[in-house]
Order: sequence, then C-alpha cells, then structure tokens
Amino acid sequence: MKKLTGYMAGVNLGGWLSQYLEGNLQRDPEHHFDRFITEEDIQRIADFGFDHVRVPFDYPLIEDDDKPFVYKEAGFAQLDNCVSWCKKYGINLVLDLHRAPGFSFNEPDKIILFGDEGMQQRFLAIWQAFAKRYKNEGHMLFELLNEIVEPDSSRWNALATRAIAAIRETGDEHAIVIGGIDYNNVWKLKDMPIFDDPKVIYNFHMYEPFAMTHQHAFWNEDTVRFNRDVSYPAPLDDYLDFARETGRRMDLYEGLTYMDRDFVFRFLQPAADFIAEHDLPLYCGEYGAIDEADLESRAAWTQDVAAFCTQHGIGRALWSYRGMNFGLIDEETKAPVSAALLRAATRR
Repeated sequence: MKKLTGYMAGVNLGGWLSQYLEGNLQRDPEHHFDRFITEEDIQRIADFGFDHVRVPFDYPLIEDDDKPFVYKEAGFAQLDNCVSWCKKYGINLVLDLHRAPGFSFNEPDKIILFGDEGMQQRFLAIWQAFAKRYKNEGHMLFELLNEIVEPDSSRWNALATRAIAAIRETGDEHAIVIGGIDYNNVWKLKDMPIFDDPKVIYNFHMYEPFAMTHQHAFWNEDTVRFNRDVSYPAPLDDYLDFARETGRRMDLYEGLTYMDRDFVFRFLQPAADFIAEHDLPLYCGEYGAIDEADLESRAAWTQDVAAFCTQHGIGRALWSYRGMNFGLIDEETKAPVSAALLRAATRR
C-alpha cells in the first residue's frame, strides 16, 4: 500500500480562486481575492492539524478568452502567495484546475473542451505555464481537471495523456493528479488507464449518500425535489426513496438496512479494489456534507470516510474550509463549527 504521505488530511479552499463569479466576487468586488483567504487562514489550517490544502482555481484567473495564451500576472500572484504561505507554515498544496477553457463541470451542456483542438491547446499551455513557473517548488501536486463530465473515458484519457507529456516536456517532475469521468466517481476508476508515468496519482470524489450530503442543496434539482432532512447514521429508507426517485443504482445496498459505516465502505470498495490490483496511490480530492445537515451527522459521516481512507492509505481533502454551503469554520469566529468534525477531517 502506497500511502500519500503529506497529503493524508487536507481541506479545500473552495470559493476563493474558483467559483468566485457565483457570489463571492459580487459580495466583495474590490477585495475578494485579498480577503477571502489570507495568510492567517493558512496558519489556522496548519494549526488545526491539516497537512495540505487543495486550491481550486478557474482559468479566467490567469487567462481571458479574448487573449488566449496571454497570462495575467495578477492571477498568478494570488497562487504565488498561497504557495509562499504554505511553505511558511509547513503544509503542502494541490493546484486544482477547477474550470478550464471550454470546460465547466457545473455546465455540462456547454462543454466543448474534449472535441475542440483549440481549447485543448489552451488547456495544455496552461499546464505548461504552471510547470515552468513552479518547477523548483516542492510540496505541490498538479491536478489536471476537476470532475470530468463525459459519456465515456476515451477522449479524457487521451487529453490527460497529452497533458502529462506537455508538463514533462518542461522538465517538471511534480506528481500529477488525474480523476475519472462522471464527476470523478469512484466507480469509474476501473475505466482509467494506468498512465505511463510513475508520478501519476489517481483521484476520486466522495459525496454518498447524496441525499444526506447534499440535502436541500438549492442548485441540484434532485435534492430540491426530494426536500427531506436526512441524518447519518440512519435507516436506509430515505436513501432508497431518493435513489428510486432519481434513478440512482440500488444494487449496491442489497442486505444493508442503515446508512452507516458499512454503507460508506461498500460504496468506496472500488477504491480498495483499485489499490489491491495496481498498488498505486489514490487521492480523494473532495468529500464533505452540506451545512444543511446537522453537525452530528456531518461529523459521523466525515469520520467514516476518513476511516476508510486512512485504512487504505488514501489522501483526502474536505470540502470546504470556508463557506460554499459546506464550511468547516464559522464565518464570524473562524473557529470550527464542530470539534468532532475537525477531529474527523484531520485524522491521519
């Protein structure tokens, strides 16, 4: 088992350099980038006991559509600051391209990246620019793209292969994180190729049982229509109702009567199977429960996901440190909303 040393217990910095156009920037247009995450936050994250942060960023931070291949120094400066702060406080980071030219995971009907060579060239050039800029910076992983949305894996696998080559052409040797299709679903790990690069780390996300982790999520039609409070652990009835209504697979839960640790471990079994077959490192780039759930449920579920990951040497990053409807900290006090949730999230 290859443990992801230095990336076992992290937290996402969602809403800072990614998804900021969806609310945060409008609330504080002049100072969002300088105030949403600061050096004090990185110090606090280190003091909490996390060993890394995952830093999602959207490509408009560094490149405008009307000026492709021209990169904005002001955007890079935000990332440079984070890199510097992480070095100062002894934690690692994952640079995650959350939104790319021609690609946004939350607008699947507008995705053109995988069939447009021009967009692909921009995607590859962005990663070459990062590889050149951070070539001599250690304690960092490159995550090629967040939550791939494609009907099958072929086009993404081909583009990921090209991206690896483009990064290596610069002489950069950072480890590269790559996830599968269906929003990085753990069940799609089996469709991923074993890339011809010893420094590839394979990635999945975990948000099941979705009826609990996303209950009342206003941006999701299924949870809005379901509209129930769901606790964890709890009888499986609510989840089965949700699965029937939304067309989710139900064969996974035969013999189960509860949403509990057995549920979580069964859902994540493909990750254990992947490790057993390939003995390669795995990373869970996102997992978390919405703040609409009660704190006891959030902590219990987080503890069970963390238990699976630590048992199998899988690194992970909680979604999310601040806000984004999944916040770990209280907006006013900056203290964790739950000591039990923090203990679970920082378990190594």
